[in-house]
Amino acid sequence: MILLEGEPVAKRIREKARAAAAALSPPPSLVVLLVGNDPASETYVASKTRAAEEAGVRAETVRLPSGSSPGALLETVAAANRDPRVDGVLVQMPLELGHDPSRVLDALDPRKDVDGLHPENVGLLHQGRPRFVPCTPAGIVALLDHYAVPLAGRRVAILGRSGLVGRPLAALLTARDATVTVCHSRTRDLPAVSREAEILVAAIGRPGFVTAEFVQPGATVVDVGINRIESLTEAPENIRRSERVASAIASRGRTIVGDVDFDDVSRVAARITPVPGGVGLLTVAMLIHNTVLAAGLRRGGARVS
Repeated sequence: MILLEGEPVAKRIREKARAAAAALSPPPSLVVLLVGNDPASETYVASKTRAAEEAGVRAETVRLPSGSSPGALLETVAAANRDPRVDGVLVQMPLELGHDPSRVLDALDPRKDVDGLHPENVGLLHQGRPRFVPCTPAGIVALLDHYAVPLAGRRVAILGRSGLVGRPLAALLTARDATVTVCHSRTRDLPAVSREAEILVAAIGRPGFVTAEFVQPGATVVDVGINRIESLTEAPENIRRSERVASAIASRGRTIVGDVDFDDVSRVAARITPVPGGVGLLTVAMLIHNTVLAAGLRRGGARVS
């Protein structure tokens, strides 16, 4: 079984972005908009801004207090759109209740939409001429390419049809001549459908949901899930049985697990991504890539190769 670690791939992406950023003056600039004080979002934003600065990208986090009105957030987006010093804008999701994510994404300048979620960028992706590709799907394709996992002609099952991962990933893989099935909560006999896949991508937000029953022997399994577990009692039964998870909770009081039951699936898969240490690292790296790309496109300067 081959472990598809994200760090060597993310390192290469960051190095290319750093080289392209160094050719631009002033340096590329990223603004991250964060509403409220959700601890998980704070952690994600900190990792994104730290990675940006290490790659030579100026990163600023604009915080709006919890309970901020939709109008206040939209005005903050508009200000970042207008600011000529800003190359990329990222709105950290999920938003608090009361905000309409679609309205916020629609308000972004599509030329600064480094998450690739504005309707214009989504449309370009599905037309086969992408400008900014959503970071997690782009990272998954980079990971598969790095480990020389064949895509053309391969059967792929994606568990999850979100606009952030499942649908854009299906477009990317279809463009690479894979045969893609997007599964969801209404898919009948999900384990049987999943077992037909030579590449299985789990992106459903349910800890340990994918077991060996879902996996064709010899398949490649990509785990997109990031699920925080702070107590064994709140975990699914199969995760509670994991000595690795139990040890992590006992020593640190918490751990992160994916949507895949790693201990079970690694017995049958030929390749599998770890959590943490897999796709999450690539999501951050691709955000830096997109920010430098946005700067180059806006200024007519260096491009990320």
